[in-house]
Amino acid sequence: MSKATPTARDEKSSRKVLLIDDDDSLRRVTEYSLHSAGFQVLSAADGKQGLASFRTDLPQVVITDIQMPGLSGYDVLQQVKAERPETIVIVITAYSSVEKAVDAMKQGAYDYLVKPFSRDELVILVEKAFNLLGLQEENQRLRDELEHQIDFSHMIGISDGMQNVFDMVRRVAPTEASVLITGESGTGKELIARAIHQGGARCKAPFVAINCAAIPANLLESELFGHVRGAFTGAVRDHAGKFEQAHGGTLFLDEVGEMPIELQPKLLRVLQEMEVEPLGGKVRSVDVRIIAATNQDVEHAIQEGRFREDLFYRLAVIPIELPPLRKRAEDIPLLVRHYLERFSRGAPLDISAEALASMTAYPWPGNVRELQNAVERLVVLSRGGTIEHHHLPAKLCTQTAISRNRVVELPAEGYPLEEIEKEAVMQSLERNQWNQTRAAAFLQVPRHTLIYRMEKYGIKKA
Repeated sequence: MSKATPTARDEKSSRKVLLIDDDDSLRRVTEYSLHSAGFQVLSAADGKQGLASFRTDLPQVVITDIQMPGLSGYDVLQQVKAERPETIVIVITAYSSVEKAVDAMKQGAYDYLVKPFSRDELVILVEKAFNLLGLQEENQRLRDELEHQIDFSHMIGISDGMQNVFDMVRRVAPTEASVLITGESGTGKELIARAIHQGGARCKAPFVAINCAAIPANLLESELFGHVRGAFTGAVRDHAGKFEQAHGGTLFLDEVGEMPIELQPKLLRVLQEMEVEPLGGKVRSVDVRIIAATNQDVEHAIQEGRFREDLFYRLAVIPIELPPLRKRAEDIPLLVRHYLERFSRGAPLDISAEALASMTAYPWPGNVRELQNAVERLVVLSRGGTIEHHHLPAKLCTQTAISRNRVVELPAEGYPLEEIEKEAVMQSLERNQWNQTRAAAFLQVPRHTLIYRMEKYGIKKA
């Protein structure tokens, strides 16, 4: 049997109203009016009984008389607001004591009803109370969404490659999984790491970054795990390492592929146990999420014994590969215009079609960082309102002519695409003496992509 669609009355009846009044006749009439309007009504004859029902049944709205023996309506109001501030409280008062109702509103009551009140007055006021609760819930939902909304405003990209990256970030951010971001230098790995942190439950906790390649090997252990005073010469005070600084938040290990091999076992142990041992100190528990990044071919480093395989798998629970800028040329015009607007500030510059074409054709070996620096230089040195082709550095101007030279000349009768791909793989391997890492770099693809193509076409060294 199919499930019936809920009616408006069903939805209304799920909204609970607690009515507290020592006047039996008024309580019964009020209860009947609310019930006939479709609300779920709970009733109590005094404040003590009402508070017991409030704690057990958790109504969204409480209606209480002010003057009652024992606990007064004021007492009920104060206790309800202390225990569940989001609860809406409506007070009932006699005409002669409206001042008391106003005092109750100063203490947190939503509104008041003056005896004698009509059924319509009652129902309309309760409806307004539930409408307010609905708005509050919606506002809270929107605040929660905004709090965990991922900011991609600093990452420009309409290409399929970048859209795939953004989609992966959205999916992995709410989790606690470790992430390894790979990609060439200048592709924006730290921006992606910050976006993952911002989109997760740890967004209000610290995001701590450390560049493992920029710190001397003999200092890196102290920077990561900390030290206590007197642990070594020059340790004049206790120092909290990056793990402790990031407690409750995210630790970003940039250029983790450059970490000294002798330090990797200790990092692995910390990741497994979530405990750090400062130099000269005692073991301390930490709670961090790990995001790592590298521009190295980690799989090649593992083969050469420069990186531990078990550490790699601990870091790369979720791998994210950032494409180089030359692989997403459709993003270059957007990036150029973005940085033109950013660096020109109050006087936005334009760029000619020819100049933009040259910048789009250039391979940008330094990726987005190189493009950003190039645009900033153009803005600083510009004298007019438009950047023309002759304003570009020589290396950008010559690239257009180079890009016009065809790499492949196809016969008029056509040629199979798979044969072209197979021939390209063969030539790259032969030119690099069958070194797969160098051949993959020559083709500008990851090594595993090259291996897949070799298996697909049955390519083996003679």
